[in-house]
Amino acid sequence: MKASILRSVHSVASRSSSSKHLLTRSFGTESVPERKVAVLGAAGGIGQPLALLMKLNPLVSQLALYDIAGTPGVAADVGHVNTRSEVTGYVGEDQLGKALEGSDVVIIPAGVPRKPGMTRDDLFNINAGIVKSLCTAIAKYCPNALVNMISNPVNSTVPIAAEVFKKAGTYDEKKLFGVTTLDVVRAKTFYAGKANAPVAEVNVPVIGGHAGITILPLFSQATPKANLSDETIVALTKRTQDGGTEVVEAKAGKGSATLSMAYAGALFADACLKGLNGVPDVVECSFVQSAVTELPFFASKVKLGKNGVESVLGLGHLSDFEKEGLEKLKPELKASIEKGIQFANKS
Repeated sequence: MKASILRSVHSVASRSSSSKHLLTRSFGTESVPERKVAVLGAAGGIGQPLALLMKLNPLVSQLALYDIAGTPGVAADVGHVNTRSEVTGYVGEDQLGKALEGSDVVIIPAGVPRKPGMTRDDLFNINAGIVKSLCTAIAKYCPNALVNMISNPVNSTVPIAAEVFKKAGTYDEKKLFGVTTLDVVRAKTFYAGKANAPVAEVNVPVIGGHAGITILPLFSQATPKANLSDETIVALTKRTQDGGTEVVEAKAGKGSATLSMAYAGALFADACLKGLNGVPDVVECSFVQSAVTELPFFASKVKLGKNGVESVLGLGHLSDFEKEGLEKLKPELKASIEKGIQFANKS
């Protein structure tokens, strides 16, 4: 996944390998399926770097960039990058259908950041409304696409999307994903620093949701194993949960985690594309419809395949600290899920 994107960057920089050669190395064949990816919110702080990263992905043949403004410029800029995919910019609601038609994967980073004087409820209502509108269009124009939800709050926007698709008669729980990959990326980075391990070799599952205490990294299952103290594990967990705040504070209120989120979103989209293309044993953590707990949606390891979710994997052995964290997160996560469902079902 990560290597696929990095190989693409290296190819462009060195000009020593064609996209065809990259694809041959990745799949052992000279051809891979044509895949269209749509990014909704492509002119925003996450959308622009995400668009660039998806342009670098050799599995993408068509890249559709949509937003309410600014996308022709983003598309022209990104479109000059000498990689496989053809880039088209779409702007305004009247072009949303064209952006979505034929899409295999739809990535949604659309939404607004929290502004001074704006309450969390204000932010929720705006972003939830955006997600509801976009998912209504997805149900109409590309009902079989894999939907990667980045728009926050993911704990609520994924249930909103599910309700919209149910009303449209297009809901397939195997094809709706809340992108929690940034939590995994952070957990890996922070763990590697404390464990003195090469970060590229680190794996840390993260379960629960995608906000605050609902984010539960399972450092007891981290590899390679490291003998870290209980205090260190608690601190690593807290830092992973507060990673977004750390970035906002470092940017002095002038931005949020846009670049790392774009990177994480590109990693998860790459995993979805590999699953669609039949690459075996693609496993990522994601917030999906789940029976792993009593909650209707939950983030855990998911095996990806040609139809999206192939199987939702169990939580594995948890430490006592993780068991306690799991019970603490459930009420908050349940409330967020219910809030999303209630919003979607308002007339």
